[in-house]
Amino acid sequence: MALLHRADVRPSKLELLAAWLPGRDWHQGDIGAGLVRVAAYRFDDPAGEVGIETLLVRAGTGPVHQVPLTYRGAPLDGTEEWLVGTMEHSVLGTRWVYDACGDPVYVAALADAILAGSGQAEEHFEIDGGREVRPPSMDIATDAAGDAEVPAAGTVRRVVQGDPTVIVTDTVELAVVRRPGAGGTPSGKATLTGTWDGVSAPLAYASVR
Repeated sequence: MALLHRADVRPSKLELLAAWLPGRDWHQGDIGAGLVRVAAYRFDDPAGEVGIETLLVRAGTGPVHQVPLTYRGAPLDGTEEWLVGTMEHSVLGTRWVYDACGDPVYVAALADAILAGSGQAEEHFEIDGGREVRPPSMDIATDAAGDAEVPAAGTVRRVVQGDPTVIVTDTVELAVVRRPGAGGTPSGKATLTGTWDGVSAPLAYASVR
């Protein structure tokens, strides 16, 4: 479960991404046309410390980009190259925002979603001491067998930028598609797919090789 807050966030996630995306070698399109959120999905951190959210964004008429992010309450040692930026959250304070492909918490959650079908986290808003469920903006699914073994991902050893972005760990190799439906197509043992309003057929988002 992801617990969300009615909060003021500065800069916004889209403002952070508008400054960061043009420097990625897998990015296409004109940020000057205005960056918009198309859909999103979240994973749970079993420890409850790290926010894990994947945003699907588009600038103008350009392709949709998949950007997994992690939100942390303190810097993650040794991962400066993955830092997207910081933002001030009116409830949680300073949040360090990372490209999640370099964050071991996201990598473990992605492997679990693909191999075990753990699905996306249910999102709850905290309102007046109660909680209100926010309907998902998209659906995700995996084609892995139900009895698939889910090894501990372990240390992230290497990340190869590109589309797809390849993440090599102690036990698994993951591929994250950056431009679903328009970029590289991942291949592997199992694939995570998803749909949102306006998409007639599931698109591949990530795979375990």
